[in-house]
Amino acid sequence: MRLRSIPLGVVASLFLVVVALTARSFAAPSAIPAWLQAHVGEGDGQISAVVLERARALYLKKVGAGAVNNPCYFAMDATRPSDLGNNKLGHRYYIICEASQAFRAVSAGHGSGRNLKGVADFANGKRCAKNFGNALDSSLTAGGAYMTGEAITSFKGYHRTAAKQDVAFMRTFVQFDGEGEAANARQRVIGGHPAEVLKGMCLRKDPASSHADHDGYVPFGKLVDYAGGRSNGCTSWSAADARQIIPMVKDNPTTLYIYPESRDIAAVAQIVAAGRSPSDAGPYWNASCLKEIGSPKFWPRKTLEPIIAQYRKDHPAPPPQPVPICKEP
Repeated sequence: MRLRSIPLGVVASLFLVVVALTARSFAAPSAIPAWLQAHVGEGDGQISAVVLERARALYLKKVGAGAVNNPCYFAMDATRPSDLGNNKLGHRYYIICEASQAFRAVSAGHGSGRNLKGVADFANGKRCAKNFGNALDSSLTAGGAYMTGEAITSFKGYHRTAAKQDVAFMRTFVQFDGEGEAANARQRVIGGHPAEVLKGMCLRKDPASSHADHDGYVPFGKLVDYAGGRSNGCTSWSAADARQIIPMVKDNPTTLYIYPESRDIAAVAQIVAAGRSPSDAGPYWNASCLKEIGSPKFWPRKTLEPIIAQYRKDHPAPPPQPVPICKEP
């Protein structure tokens, strides 16, 4: 039957039905539920709309492709402050479990960057990140789409507790696999782990330990919590938060979306250079941190990696020193 033989009113009605069904099929998966929409905002502990939309789209895409069965997904907003002052940390890492209608915001560190004296300064402050990038050995955060990978637990040494007991420090590292500009995350050894490290290392005689070397020594140090500081480009959580996050992804991968990407950084930098405010012009950036850093910058690996390599060649690291023997208390 030719279309012109169908009454125009019927054609119009059919068109409206098709449009409605099509809109419903596309809108349903992307519509943010009301309970989750209530957490959208600019305040501490809230998530910005663009960060949630991208994180949710990434998760739904991976679920649809059969790559993810985890009921929860993650997001991070690296434009927000890490330190709010008065020993209060900013909440900018988000754990979202839609099936159980659970939303939680926790603290997380950002990449410290580096200052190659006289060559390039891409270091970040403790509170706000100005520099971002994906270069090897840059210690910078790279925004974009990630999947959590394997969780590897390794022995780092012994430390003494407040109860005067020596205990082994076992730290778990969750490898991230990135896409696009973050595709070299595994090469950079980028992942998530507790913000804890042993400092002031020395060797203590303990031949009975399963971790002792062939001479019967074990590493010993002071356990330092740097949840309020920066990282080497990885995502660091407080020890308490890590104990909840890591089991969620162990043998059950999920997605992590980190904001901003290079396109966001370029858009905000362009707006700032024009003397306008991102809040008026569209691109999102946390207003408090933008005021502090002036303008953000993305350092692409093709530009920064040769600089780092040349700096390393011109400033060779001193030969490694042997770990000293501990002085017994």
